[in-house]
Formats: sequence, C-alpha cells, structure tokens
Amino acid sequence: QVDLVESGGGRVQAGGSLTLSCATAERTVRTYTIGWFRQAPNKEHEFVATIDWSDDRTYYADSVKGRFTVSRDNAKNTVYLQMNSLTTDDTAIYYCAGALVRSALSAGQYVHWGRGTQVTVSS
Repeated sequence: QVDLVESGGGRVQAGGSLTLSCATAERTVRTYTIGWFRQAPNKEHEFVATIDWSDDRTYYADSVKGRFTVSRDNAKNTVYLQMNSLTTDDTAIYYCAGALVRSALSAGQYVHWGRGTQVTVSS
C-alpha cells in the first residue's frame, strides 16, 4: 500500500499563488516518480507536472510551464507544486500520483493516487 496525501488547496484570486504538498512514505518519495494531475468539472484528467525519482528531472504541461514548479524534499518525504500567476482555468481538483517509470506523462503510467485537493481560482 502506497499512501499519497495532498494538501494545500484552497481558494485564491486570479494572479495569486498556492503551494500544494504531496506527503508520502520515505521509500515512496525516493523510488517513485511523482506526478501532479488535475481534473476540472466535466473534463478529463489532465497532466500538470512530474518529477523523476532518479535525477529530479521535471516535466510540465504547456499550460503551466513558467508558472508552476514541482520539487521534492526527501528529508520531509514530500513533493511540492508551487503554483504562481493562477487563472480561473487552473480551477480543478489536483491529485498527486506515483509511477515506477521515469518521464511519466500519462495518467495510465501511474499506479498509486492520492484523493486530491481542491483549488479554486476566482476572478
């Protein structure tokens, strides 16, 4: 069983910032690629960002590139998603997930998922 627990969601005005956290076990954060996905109402799961377990290489969706930053703190067993310059289009439930492969950009590559945290951006 791999537990991934998201936190840090909330309501923010457009242009504001939020930092999401994905807490997990020590072994998980050191051996799994951790990705962030989001799902807006009536939309499919959308890839947001990911960080590889082996070399901390990061990947971003074009829609968030330059605004979001994914990082890992092994000492705290936590992966973060720093979100800046938020827009109403960023409103969604945000999930973190774990994959055993690197460069995992597709939801189907992830084997463990958290329950999500709501992010609401108001205009």
